[in-house]
Amino acid sequence: MLNTSYDGVVVGSGPNGLAAAIRLAQERLSVLLIEANDSIGGGIRSAELTLPGFIHDVSSAVHPLGVGSPFFRRLPLESFGLTWLQPELPLAHPLDDSCAAILQRSVTATAAELGADQSAYERLMAPLASNWENLTAEFLRPLLHLPRHPVQLGLFGWHGLQSAARLVDKRFAADPARALFGGLAAHSFLPLEKIPSAAYGLVLGMLGHSVGWPMPRGGAQKIADALASVLRSLGGEILPGCRIDSLSQLPKSRVIILDVTPRQLLRIAGDKLPLSYQRRLGQFRYGPGIFKIDYALNGPIPWAAQACSRAGTIHVGGRFEEIATAERAVAQGQIPERPFILLAQPSLFDTTRAPQGRHTAWAYCHVPNGSSVDMTPSIERQIERFAPGFRDQILARHTTNCAQLELANANLVGGDINGGSADLWQMVSRPILSPAPYRTPVPGLYLCSSSTPPGGGVHGMCGFHAAQTALRDCFR
Repeated sequence: MLNTSYDGVVVGSGPNGLAAAIRLAQERLSVLLIEANDSIGGGIRSAELTLPGFIHDVSSAVHPLGVGSPFFRRLPLESFGLTWLQPELPLAHPLDDSCAAILQRSVTATAAELGADQSAYERLMAPLASNWENLTAEFLRPLLHLPRHPVQLGLFGWHGLQSAARLVDKRFAADPARALFGGLAAHSFLPLEKIPSAAYGLVLGMLGHSVGWPMPRGGAQKIADALASVLRSLGGEILPGCRIDSLSQLPKSRVIILDVTPRQLLRIAGDKLPLSYQRRLGQFRYGPGIFKIDYALNGPIPWAAQACSRAGTIHVGGRFEEIATAERAVAQGQIPERPFILLAQPSLFDTTRAPQGRHTAWAYCHVPNGSSVDMTPSIERQIERFAPGFRDQILARHTTNCAQLELANANLVGGDINGGSADLWQMVSRPILSPAPYRTPVPGLYLCSSSTPPGGGVHGMCGFHAAQTALRDCFR
């Protein structure tokens, strides 16, 4: 270790670990951030996974929560090299008739393309988009809190505390609007018939309209690098390449904050935790995994719907009913015949990602937790369905299954990139039911991963809230 003692030690350099370390350092505390891998970032890393000169995002690629995060927005990340790039269209969702439903920054413009559902979409999304800052501040904190904007939150809850299937059946009549919302809601990893899948669709749609779905110039690693630079500018220290298996390995400190999931917490600190707390952590449920492919391409993806070539993110899944069938199969431990695919094409908007004239693409589908099935044929059939000739553009591919994801990042248990199942119960009790879920029974020991509120996503708010709790408890 660099020193023998610190005010705070943070283990894990994902966005939440970085946020926790920064928040402590802002109070002029001595802070050490430790990372098991040789490179920092956790879910915000980039690498040449296929061919030289092709920069791929190892995990996350598109960051509406990153640019919308209340904590990140207060940090001078742009001064430390982070540049957000906004695709012309945040999202496109191709359909079989060579057209696509598109999410534009303007609610009105989006609604105008939805035909018979124009008024219904605008009535649903316009109030959310106009109040996005207040609503984001409410969402990105523990669910058990006294709301500062109860009327706006109540309106959101009226729409969001239901299943996506129920919302689209009540509000939308035609395929474009139904498919568009279904793809947004499927980010929840929940069956679309399950509460609160609608809430995820509303949040992501709201952010698309209010802050966009941007990508960092140069790759997701630039987010981690900028956060690390902020930490160092505040006097914080970073130690990569140091795996922690026990609290006894850490230097003396007043506060320890772990950016790990309950499974790793039990491994690292189990002998210090009361048995009752260990049992409660043992009941924590992980969600579905993913199968991911990174592509080096000879040219842009030849989408049949031209609007898709103007969008940073593509939801490949067809009609709402097809997406619902795929997500239901995954929840039942089955492999979907036609998986729902999330695809990003950053090189269309960022020339640093690939050699001149070449392109990259990033795609994944949901699979049962721990699945070892190679989804490459299924994914490519789905993309080819909406982009005939796609396979002809492939120069190289890099595939990652659930076990490989967990091997590279221990927090991705069984390939779960969301830090645990995001159903209604685990939204409230993440990782246990508690008014202070970041605090463990061990004095000075805290948890800050996406297994704590508000859950998955690159926003750093789990780390921020954990650090705030530690500051109140230990430094007053």
